[in-house]
Amino acid sequence: MELRHLKTFIIVAESGGFTRAGEQLGYTQSTITNHIRSLEEEIGNPLFDRLGKKVILTDVGEHMLSYAHKILELSNEALESSQMNGKFSGTIRIGANESLMIYRLPAVLYEFKRKYPQVHIILQPSESQELHNELKSGKFDFALFTHPEQLGTDIVTHSLVQEKIVLIAPPKHPLTKKVNISPADLEGEMLLLTEPGSYRDLLERRIKEDGINCSHIHFWSIEAIKQTVMCGLGISYLPFITVKEEIEQGKLSVLPWTYSEDFVTTELAYHKSKWLTPTMKKLIEMIERHGEKWKGFT
Repeated sequence: MELRHLKTFIIVAESGGFTRAGEQLGYTQSTITNHIRSLEEEIGNPLFDRLGKKVILTDVGEHMLSYAHKILELSNEALESSQMNGKFSGTIRIGANESLMIYRLPAVLYEFKRKYPQVHIILQPSESQELHNELKSGKFDFALFTHPEQLGTDIVTHSLVQEKIVLIAPPKHPLTKKVNISPADLEGEMLLLTEPGSYRDLLERRIKEDGINCSHIHFWSIEAIKQTVMCGLGISYLPFITVKEEIEQGKLSVLPWTYSEDFVTTELAYHKSKWLTPTMKKLIEMIERHGEKWKGFT
């Protein structure tokens, strides 16, 4: 069982197709097909159901995917351990939600790459609800997230900073004239929301407790939400760090929300069985140090 075949299998499973996997890996489609066929012959079962251009994992494929991640992770650990010789190198894969990728991680990664240029960093977006499985399967070495209650006891977490969440509206919105805004004041308003989880859950919980009905539009981009709020379509509930600049520029206004003390905690997480290389430990130390700085700017 060749490692390159396992890597191809993982990329096909994650990308959902042979063509996209070939583009990511730099292989022709025939090479991708041969890698998968070799694995299937060795295992004795099909790994994918072919539905036109799309492929879906079979039950055997789902089972094999978990082992493929573990085998590659062990291989990487052995390679990094044998090559370390006092140098910091290797690959670190990080998953994070959009707000942390844009507003928290860049300064960390800039400093880390300057200090350890031989380390390869792979940063990918992730939904909060998927992080547990992604850490468990080995897709990510670390994750930064803001929804700790969904992770299990097999995940190690480091609390970094409490993120202030604000209710925002365009400056001329009628609600900006109120002294205090309760969930009842949101009746009939259009809410522009991020993906399920984290701070969205906080707002929906408050509204549900008061039996309020609101229309909403679901976005996958905080930047899109901000632009849409500024255009006057609705209001939103976002981490202060993501709207600080627009508030200072007068493009957005913070509404006097009754639950203004609500917050979410940004956490660094990894699986408890994860073998931490010296390089990974250095990254943990750097993220925690930056976390101390963040506490003064939320």
